[in-house]
Amino acid sequence: MASATILIVDDDPDFVEIMRTILTSRGYAVITAANGAQALQQVTAAQPDLMILDIMMSTVLDGYMVSEKLAADPELRYLPIIMVSSIAETPHAGLFPLEERVHMDAWVSKPVNPSELLRKVDELLK
Repeated sequence: MASATILIVDDDPDFVEIMRTILTSRGYAVITAANGAQALQQVTAAQPDLMILDIMMSTVLDGYMVSEKLAADPELRYLPIIMVSSIAETPHAGLFPLEERVHMDAWVSKPVNPSELLRKVDELLK
């Protein structure tokens, strides 16, 4: 059905595999990155249609930094981003920037509800 390519950016290989399973079941092509630097390389090399980005990776706000770099690039700022994290349940919750200041199109909390995730992906790729 779907032919879009989705970049999953997360440093947890188990989470990446769960996300890959959910997305490929809907027909999406999936590429991955384990940190912010890899994510930026993949965006340039593979030109995905959407990014699912964990906010906390090698540094507390690694995903936030990636979203800011994309927002600052005129050719990349239009890439839809679904931010995902369990940050609300961590001691780092107070470090998370206010949503209106974060360059993202949707937010999903871990653990991810597959139907909610697919609904948001489908909406952003229309």
